[in-house]
Amino acid sequence: MQKVENPRPMLWQLFKSTFLLSAFTFGGGFVIVSLMKKKFVEELNWFGEEEMLDITAISQSSPGPIPINASVIIGYRMYGIIGSLVAVLGTAIPPMVIISVISVFYTQFRENPIIAIALQVMRAGVAAVILDVVINLASHVFKAKKALYIGLMIVAFICTYFFDISAMIVILCCLGIGIADLLWNLWKERRTEA
Repeated sequence: MQKVENPRPMLWQLFKSTFLLSAFTFGGGFVIVSLMKKKFVEELNWFGEEEMLDITAISQSSPGPIPINASVIIGYRMYGIIGSLVAVLGTAIPPMVIISVISVFYTQFRENPIIAIALQVMRAGVAAVILDVVINLASHVFKAKKALYIGLMIVAFICTYFFDISAMIVILCCLGIGIADLLWNLWKERRTEA
């Protein structure tokens, strides 16, 4: 957590950033996480790329919406509990307002051919952003140059894509293997030190 004497400008920047990202992001959690990376890592330099990848992994693995999970962590990292509340508020307000308006005019939205075409076109953009996230995450796995991680990524893809195994089961299995790998490495280190 960063120590800031006057937190108002930073909290306002945090709220404004999460609000705008949430208001103009279509396509779900993977899309907003990619845009959060661009905003908080590349533009504001609040986090390093590795830290943002850790936030992404935790956000995806935790129950609940990915953008809210990421906002909680980002806000807490910036200014503790108040930062979390500000970031979550910024992330939650736009979809609440948009969904409330859509629910009132649902029938008109559903039957409007212009909106239907706009939604079709947005899918292409969403697919491109998700592909960008996948490539970034995969490139970091390959950069680690650890056969276990690369193998896990490939096996996880095969399990979910070809065998339709639940993503939750795959994530939990990867978590178990990761913990086992960590314990094995710690045990090896202790043996070499002894």
